[in-house]
Amino acid sequence: MSGRDAAGDALPFSPACERNRAPILAILREAFAGRREVLEIGSGTGQHAVFFSAGMPWLRWQATERRESLGGLRARLDAEGGDRLPAPLELDVDQRDWPMPAVATGWDAAFSANTLHIMSAPQVEAFFAGLGAVLQPDARLAIYGPFTYDGAFTSDSNAAFDAMLRARDPDSGLRDVAWIDRLAKARSLRLLADHVMPAHNRLRVWQREA
Repeated sequence: MSGRDAAGDALPFSPACERNRAPILAILREAFAGRREVLEIGSGTGQHAVFFSAGMPWLRWQATERRESLGGLRARLDAEGGDRLPAPLELDVDQRDWPMPAVATGWDAAFSANTLHIMSAPQVEAFFAGLGAVLQPDARLAIYGPFTYDGAFTSDSNAAFDAMLRARDPDSGLRDVAWIDRLAKARSLRLLADHVMPAHNRLRVWQREA
């Protein structure tokens, strides 16, 4: 069920978020143990933010979206987030100044789901550059989604998905883990884990080193 906002209108809803949220949470509960301030890049419908903040009550989960998508995200957090979630913030990976937490010198964790393959390559680079400026020295980063390995798809469905993305936007498409890891390493992020997830996705976790 997508739920309703205060006016009775249907909230934006992603079936994929509903399916993948429990397997992701099971891993994040360990990866983000001991963390306090989490920045989510590209919160979409807000389903992950609501579910993860409830499942990890020790975290302050900061949802973000681009300006054109903030309305639907705000509506869900207002309807279902309660006191656990602060108001969502506007964030475009291309912007110069990324938000910082109010009570710390940087975020000690960051999360993003199903975003890198809808960005252009320069936007993916901006994503890591932006994180490099706002993450604490010991922060952890977790990214969920489909990837290629040495240029190869992990399933026929991922190959078809990549073809659909590139037909719609030639600058988008599944990203190769070797390139992503180079971008992460340039921001002092070392890969800790690469978890196999349902529906041919992965959940990759990095640790930032001073």
